[in-house]
Amino acid sequence: MNAIDKVAAAAYRIPTDQPEGDGTFAWQATTMVVVTLTAEGATGIGWTYAPAAAAPFISETLAETVIGADAADIPAVWAAMTRQVRNAGRPGIAGYAVSAVDVALWDLKARLLGLPLVRLFGAAREQVPLYGSGGFTTYDDDATIGQLTRWAHGQGIGRVKIKIGESSGTRPERDLHRVALARRVIGEEAELYVDANGGYTAKQAIRMADAMNEHDVTWFEEPVSSDDLPGLRLVREHCRADVTAGEYGCDLTYFTRMCQAQAVDCLQIDATRCGGYTGWFAAAAVAAGHHLQVSAHCAPNLHVPAAAGTANLRHIEWFHDHQRIEGELFDGAADPTGGLVRPRTDAPGHGLVLRAGAAERHRVA
Repeated sequence: MNAIDKVAAAAYRIPTDQPEGDGTFAWQATTMVVVTLTAEGATGIGWTYAPAAAAPFISETLAETVIGADAADIPAVWAAMTRQVRNAGRPGIAGYAVSAVDVALWDLKARLLGLPLVRLFGAAREQVPLYGSGGFTTYDDDATIGQLTRWAHGQGIGRVKIKIGESSGTRPERDLHRVALARRVIGEEAELYVDANGGYTAKQAIRMADAMNEHDVTWFEEPVSSDDLPGLRLVREHCRADVTAGEYGCDLTYFTRMCQAQAVDCLQIDATRCGGYTGWFAAAAVAAGHHLQVSAHCAPNLHVPAAAGTANLRHIEWFHDHQRIEGELFDGAADPTGGLVRPRTDAPGHGLVLRAGAAERHRVA
C-alpha cells in the first residue's frame, strides 16, 4: 500500500500581460490553485483555475478524506471526495477542488510507478492537435494582429480563436470588424474560430453566424449561455459553423443533458472543473455515446496526457492566459509550435514540476 501522507494546497494570483475580456466578463489577473500530494517519497501535482478559496477548502474539507488512502485506488478516493463535498455543492469551488486533487492523484500514481501519464492512461494518438486561443475583446487591432500573426505565421498554428459578443452582444459591428480582421491576418488556409461566451440571444447569434459565413468561421463557441440548451440547439440547427459548449460542466449529469439536448457539435470538457482526469474520461465517454468529439478547455499543459489518451478528441484549447502562467510557474511546459504537441514520455507523471521561487512571488493563500 502506498498511503498518501500529506496534502497541501496553495493559491497564486498572476496578473495578465494586458487587460483581458470576453463577451460577458473582464479580468486583469488569474488565480491558479496548486495541490501537492505525497506518498512513499513521491509527489504528485495538480491544479485548477479557481478562486483562492479553493486552497483552504482542499486543506480543510478534502485532506482528511485523502490522507491515509492508497494512492493506487483513485476511483475510491474520487468517490469519497465527491461524497465529502455534497453539502458544499459540487459545481464551483468544491468541484474545482476535487478536480485539482484528482489530477494530483493520477500524477502521484504515475510517478510511484515510474510511468509517464500517457503510458498509464494508454495512448490513442502520438500527437495532440491544438488551437491558439485569445483574441480578447479588450484588445485593440494592433494587439489582435500581433497575437494572430505569432500563432498563424510565427508558430505555424493552423487554428485560431478570438472572442466576440462584446459587451453582452451590444457591439455586433465591432465583433464583425474583428472577425474580418482576423481572417485577413491569418489568411485563407487557417481555420477561424469565435467564442461569444454566451453574449448573444439565440436569434441574434443566428444573424451573426450568417454575417460571419463570408469569413469561413467553422467553430462558434457559446453563442448563447451554456444553460440555454434549447437556444444552443436552435443556433446549431441554423448555423453552418460547429456550435460548441460544455466548459462549465462539473458532473456527468451536466454533460449528459447537453448531449441529449443535441445542443452541440463538439463537447468541451475542462478537467480542472469536471472532476480531474477521472471526470474527463467519464465525460468523454458520454460524448462518445452520443457520437460527438470532445475538445479540452484551457489549462493546456494539464490536458495533454489525457487528450492523447482520448479516442474521440478533436483538439486542445491553447489558451493564451493559461499557457503563459503554466510556462512561468512550471518546468516542462509544452511548445505549441506547429499546432501539435506530444505528451511527455521522458518523465513520470505529466512531467511538470512547480518552480517554487516563481510561484512564491504570486502566492496569495
